[in-house]
Amino acid sequence: MKDEKYLELLAEKYPTEQAVCREIINLKAILGLPKGTEHFMSDLHGEYEAFCHILNNCSGVIREKVDLLFEETLSDIDREEICTLIYYPVEKLEMMKKESRNNEEWYRVILGELIEIARLLSSKYTRSKVRKAMPDEYAYILDELIHVQKDEDDNQVAYHQNIIDTLLELDSADAFIEVLAALIKRLAVDHLHIVGDIFDRGPCADRIMDLLMNYHSLDIEWGNHDILWMGAAAGSEACIATVIRNNLKYHNIRILENSYGISLRDLTLFAEKLYPDTEPMEAALKAISVLLFKLEGQVILRNPDYQMTDKLLLHQVNVQNHTVCIAGTDYEICEETFPTVSFDPSNLEVSYELTAEEKQIMEGLRMAFVGSVRLRQHMDFLYQKGSMYRIFNGNLLFHGCVPLDESGNLEGVVFHQKRYRGRDYLDYAERIARRAWSKDATQKELDFMWYLWCGRKSPLSGRNIKTFERTYVKDESTWHEASNPYYQYYEQEKICNMILHEFNLYSDRSHIINGHTPVRTSRGEHPVRANGRLMVIDGGFCKSYHKTTGIAGYTLIFNSHGIRIKSHQPFQSVYAALTENKDIESRSELVETERERLMVRNTDTGKKILEDIKGLKMLLQAYREGTME
Repeated sequence: MKDEKYLELLAEKYPTEQAVCREIINLKAILGLPKGTEHFMSDLHGEYEAFCHILNNCSGVIREKVDLLFEETLSDIDREEICTLIYYPVEKLEMMKKESRNNEEWYRVILGELIEIARLLSSKYTRSKVRKAMPDEYAYILDELIHVQKDEDDNQVAYHQNIIDTLLELDSADAFIEVLAALIKRLAVDHLHIVGDIFDRGPCADRIMDLLMNYHSLDIEWGNHDILWMGAAAGSEACIATVIRNNLKYHNIRILENSYGISLRDLTLFAEKLYPDTEPMEAALKAISVLLFKLEGQVILRNPDYQMTDKLLLHQVNVQNHTVCIAGTDYEICEETFPTVSFDPSNLEVSYELTAEEKQIMEGLRMAFVGSVRLRQHMDFLYQKGSMYRIFNGNLLFHGCVPLDESGNLEGVVFHQKRYRGRDYLDYAERIARRAWSKDATQKELDFMWYLWCGRKSPLSGRNIKTFERTYVKDESTWHEASNPYYQYYEQEKICNMILHEFNLYSDRSHIINGHTPVRTSRGEHPVRANGRLMVIDGGFCKSYHKTTGIAGYTLIFNSHGIRIKSHQPFQSVYAALTENKDIESRSELVETERERLMVRNTDTGKKILEDIKGLKMLLQAYREGTME
């Protein structure tokens, strides 16, 4: 009965035997095409210009194709200029106009070169897919130019030359170059993976989100900084206080006030009253820090399952002696007065209660976060395209870790008297994160968003966060943030295989692709671990990491020939790219080369196509047997 209903639905789309045959032929042909290029990026941290440039140059793929076509015929400078034009067509064309370099001869040459690049990149796709990637107003012209066929009398060549002549005559060459550049970039990468942490530190996460929302095909694996903003937008006050504190600390309040319309005026005025001799933004940081530690304390006290009561340090402060007691030892702290904290050794919860004015400020901030239209649009997109982990073409993608115990086994975590570990734990975390975004989210679900941000056994955090100690305690030995044992064991191939098997991945070609922890290249660390089974691609997009990592980020390219890690030097500026054709210096390292070129049949899409063919053959048989009319 189920098969009969399925065939009836299929017959609505393919009503004749001929239609079924035509689709089977089409699908089988697609299976024989090369696998599309996947592009992996991680830990963008608001660095819009560097992200935008690597997105434009497709981690060097564009330059490789330009060199492949023109290395023997064009100089380095000419090839660099073609690349810059593809990356920034509007800006580069404007600059060339000012320099009077865009004459008719230049247009004819550059249009021919761009068409040749687009033709090369389109060769691994069906004509139908390439056509769908074109804007409607130029689709017919582009289709004709890219799929030109040589004929005996060069009639096609003359026809296409007439198209170019007409574009120049109508003064439409600039618009056509912009369309060609966009098409080239779209064909260079079939699918984009963002392996977490779009937000915080850098100033322009909102602009990155705008770019991603217009990207043709992508997925996102949530990072701890992403989940923090998601929790804040959902209304978690602990997440809101953390977001504000992070942005004050990194001097990024413009993203809150200008991009998302979240005013910090009331907080700043309140802070100036509390700390009159302190610069306003520093005073606001002091005030929000105390608010944060109060709110975190409330979350921990509400949720004994988190097993984080040792993090309750605010009530252990001795203001007179300027000390705090941590695990039985007194440590000297900065001279803080904590004017809004009621210290009552006999009543733990009193220290974590908000004053009436603090409650009013937090309610105003909560309403501002929840009510921000643009923030909600961005968070909706994160929920739509994002997840805790993803299995894609045999690879396992996640940002942080799969928590392990000291022996290297999957660590069990108990919530509401039920134990979770491995894949079940990540699935549970995703379910709660999605419930937190619903209109009827409970306080427990909102609290869990904070736990995912910094909980001791959070798969997104993966370490014991010491925010209080790093804020107040002078002895830096208390600052050490112990990592989950996952980060000791993920160098071992057998541990990575165990994790892959937990997610039903048994192929020798399967890998773990990880973000979150910067690869300290300057200290000799390498992004490829466990005999090639795991790759860490957080090389440090964030400028504040560059001294630590020695580079400005890793990305990963997975195409039909294999997997390559790309390491990138810091991006200078868009201005340098335009005026000097400065690209990001990148080095490519082969991780894995396929013995036989991977085709669509070897991908997740190929598996679905094979299922579709199976259904179509059943329908074809039904037509031929007369059981389906």
